[in-house]
Amino acid sequence: MHSVPVGGSVDRSKRLKRHHSLQRAKPPRDKQKKKMASYKVEQLPSPLSVLGEGPHWDVERQSLYYNDIYGGSIHRYDYAENKTYNATIDGFPVISFIIPVKGNDRHFIIGTDRKVTLVDWDGRSEKATFVRTVGEVEPTMEDNRFNDAKVDSKGRFYGGTMRLEAKGDIFEMRLGTFYRYDAKQGKFVTLKEKIGVSNGLCWNEAGNLFYYIDSCDLDVKEYQVDANGDISGERVVIDFRVNGERPPFVPDGMTIDANGSLYVATFGGSTVYKVNSKTGKVELEIKLPCEQVTSAAFGGPNLDILYVTTAAKEFKSPQPAPAGALFAVTGLGVKGTPMYPVDLS
Repeated sequence: MHSVPVGGSVDRSKRLKRHHSLQRAKPPRDKQKKKMASYKVEQLPSPLSVLGEGPHWDVERQSLYYNDIYGGSIHRYDYAENKTYNATIDGFPVISFIIPVKGNDRHFIIGTDRKVTLVDWDGRSEKATFVRTVGEVEPTMEDNRFNDAKVDSKGRFYGGTMRLEAKGDIFEMRLGTFYRYDAKQGKFVTLKEKIGVSNGLCWNEAGNLFYYIDSCDLDVKEYQVDANGDISGERVVIDFRVNGERPPFVPDGMTIDANGSLYVATFGGSTVYKVNSKTGKVELEIKLPCEQVTSAAFGGPNLDILYVTTAAKEFKSPQPAPAGALFAVTGLGVKGTPMYPVDLS
């Protein structure tokens, strides 16, 4: 994600009115209090990211990988050690995502500008090294970059681009594209065009339904997935607009649990919303102690810990600590679905 206007010039009373109107879908107040009291949010030992993003739980290494987009760094939180290791890669000051590569525990793909880049990292050293460029999109669109990206259960890469924040109103320009990478043919397949900010990718456990966020659309959409990995049959799961107006946040990264509920991070909203993917109802609000919540992923030995990334990047006002921290949410009573390494073969 990036820093976009999250509420325009809306005064506090109107922002609060809009926020509370989102509560229509919540359970009764007494039940909601009981639910909200059941979870615990803990700050983990990690650096404060400028723009923390892209959490990916690696089952084999029992580690959470994530990146700091504008900090130009990649990170590994080791569950057993309760410690975060950090690295940079010379020549790459902006890193959009990090995903492990199947069959090589030192190789990862990262997003660099409009390229997917292969790097080598032992998970502990302060430096990772460039290996090769896997592929590139939009070579003539210098003001675009990759944003969020993930991999499905078949090892296929999905990722999208966005316009750089300083290059105009991305809510109006919509110059991004959403892609699937075909490793066998070595090419990117276009799935959606006219994207504002490509974000929030996840699949249900069966792999036949795909959920996607274009942050500028202020909603979550569902698609059917065919055998080739192509998507169709668009359906809006939840629209966060209130009476047609922007809420005081934008939906950012997203993950899913084994029951099919979606967990939507809100940039500017201090919240991860748990959303029923069938009804579109908000079932729970998970509150974080910072405003810019960027993404989430389930992990831990039992896949029942929700890891949440955040940003310290300033937008309207300074973001004090713990903005930019990595958090663990426990006690949710659900398990996530596995995340997968990318298959480049």
